[in-house]
Amino acid sequence: MPSSRPACAQAYPYPHSFFMPIRLTTLDQLIANNTWEEATPYYRVLIVWGGEGTLYINNQPHEISRGSVFLCDSLPYLKIQQKSLSPLRGIQIEYQCLTSNGSKPYGLTCSSPLHRCPAGTLRLASELESMWREPQLSEPFRVQQLFIELLTELHNEQAARKEQTLSWLDQALLYIETHYHKDLTREQLADIANISPEHFSRMFRKHTGRTFNAHLTLLRIRSAQRSILSGAPPDLNTLAQEVGYKEGSYLSRRFKELTGLSPTAYQQKTKRIVALNFNHTASLMALGIIPDLGVYTPWLENTQSSKTIHIDQKLNPYEHTPSAYYKVIAAARPDVIISYSKAKENKSLLPLAPVLELPHMTMNWREQFRLIADMVGRRHKAEDRLAEYDELLGQINQKLDHELGNRGTAIVWEIGPKSAYCFSSNYGRGCQILYDDIGFRPPSQLLDQGIAFRGYIEAEIESIASYPADHIFITDLPSYPSGQQRINRLFRSRKWANLEAVRHNRVYLLNQPEMFYGYDPISSQAQLKELLKALT
Repeated sequence: MPSSRPACAQAYPYPHSFFMPIRLTTLDQLIANNTWEEATPYYRVLIVWGGEGTLYINNQPHEISRGSVFLCDSLPYLKIQQKSLSPLRGIQIEYQCLTSNGSKPYGLTCSSPLHRCPAGTLRLASELESMWREPQLSEPFRVQQLFIELLTELHNEQAARKEQTLSWLDQALLYIETHYHKDLTREQLADIANISPEHFSRMFRKHTGRTFNAHLTLLRIRSAQRSILSGAPPDLNTLAQEVGYKEGSYLSRRFKELTGLSPTAYQQKTKRIVALNFNHTASLMALGIIPDLGVYTPWLENTQSSKTIHIDQKLNPYEHTPSAYYKVIAAARPDVIISYSKAKENKSLLPLAPVLELPHMTMNWREQFRLIADMVGRRHKAEDRLAEYDELLGQINQKLDHELGNRGTAIVWEIGPKSAYCFSSNYGRGCQILYDDIGFRPPSQLLDQGIAFRGYIEAEIESIASYPADHIFITDLPSYPSGQQRINRLFRSRKWANLEAVRHNRVYLLNQPEMFYGYDPISSQAQLKELLKALT
C-alpha cells in the first residue's frame, strides 16, 4: 500500500546534525582566570599551537605541545599546567550540537589528546581566533565557515588515525612499495599476511580500488617514468630489470597499456606538467615554461608580468578538500606532477601521473632547479641562469668585502600573528644566500638548539631579543593589531635597545614575505639584490 506521506516529507534514517561555536577563549586567558575547573554544558575543542605543558583529564596527566588537540563533551574535569620556559598558546572553543529531530546530538570526542596535527589545522584554528576577535562586517558567515572547516579537518584526522594502525593490508602495501622491483605474487603477500589469497584480493581491491596486479604494474610503470624523466635515454632492458620486469619488450607493452605511449614516445613528448609548490612553479618559469597547473603567489606573477606569458590554470592548495584537490589536478591531464617528497597526497596522485618527488631540506634550490631542467630537457638554459646568478654573486661579494670585510653572524626572522620563526639555509627565507653564498654565519645559539637539523626555530615574539646576532633581518611583520602591538613593545624594550645590531643600525626591516618565502632561481636572485640593498 503506497504511503500517504508526500515524498518531500519522508523521514531519513539519521538526523542531520548542526554545530554552533558559542565561546572562544585563549589558553593564557583560561590559565590566568583559573577557569579550567568550571563546568560547561557545551562540547569543547582544545588546540595548542605553541609552548609545552600538561593537560589533566580527570586528574590523569597528558603532555601537550604544538599540534596537540583534545576533543571532549562537558563531562571530563580538565586542568592545565604550563612549563614556565615555554608558555602554552592556543585556544579552547565551546560549541553546541543540535539535531534536526531533537534527538541527542554527538560532537567530536577523544579519550586522550591527538598529537602532531597538521599545520593546516593549526592555521585554520589561528584564522578562526583572529576572525572571532576582529569580526568583519563584510564576511558575516566567515567564523561559522571556518569552524565547520576546522571540525571537518579534525573529524578527518581522527578517521585517518584510526586507519593508520598498521593492519595486515597496510603492511602489505608498504611491502609492495619497497619491493615492487622484485618478483612478487598475490600468494606471497597473502602468506605474509597469514590470510587466504582470495580474502587478500577482495580486501586489497576494496581498499585501493585496484587489483594486486594492477597496483604492482602502476608502481613499476611510474618508477620507469621517473627514470625516463631524469633525462637519460632509456635502455629498455636495463630499465625493465630495474623496475621488476625481465625484458624491455614486456616493459614497453605494459608501459603503453597504462600511458598510451611507448617509453621512447613518452620521453620525447612535450609534457603537461602540474607543479604543486610555488618554488617548483617558479623554477619552471625560470626555464621559460608555464605549467599546465601551478601554484603562484601575487609576487611571482607581478615579477613576470613584464614578460609575454599567459597563466591559465592556478592552483590554491589550501582551498580544496582532498577529493576536490584530486579532481582539479586530474582535470589538468598531467604527464608528470612535481611535489616535495613529504607531501602526504603524493601516493593518492599516482593513478594520474608519476610524481617527481624532490627531497625537502636535503636538496638545495640549485639541485632542484637542475633536476627540473633535466626533466623538461632544458639543462643548458638552467646552467645559463645559474651562471648569471653566480656572476652577480661574485660582484656582490666583492662589494661586501670592500664595505663590510668580515661578515659576522646573521639571523632572519619571520614574524607571524602568534610566533616568530628563524631559519636555516635549508628553509630559504634568504638564509640560503646569507649562509651559503655571501659568508654570514648563524649565531652559535641557533646551532646549539639544532636549527641545522630541524630547519627552523619557533619562538615567542618578545623573545627575539634573546637571539643576538651582528645583523638581524626581518622578512615579515604581523598584520593583525595584536601582533603589531607585541612587536612594537619588543622594539621599545630595553633588551632590544641593548642589542649590538640595534645599536649599530644593523637591523633590516625588509617585510617582503612573498619574495623571501621563495626557494627557487627567481626568488633567490631577487632576495640577493634586496639583501645587498639592505647591507650597503
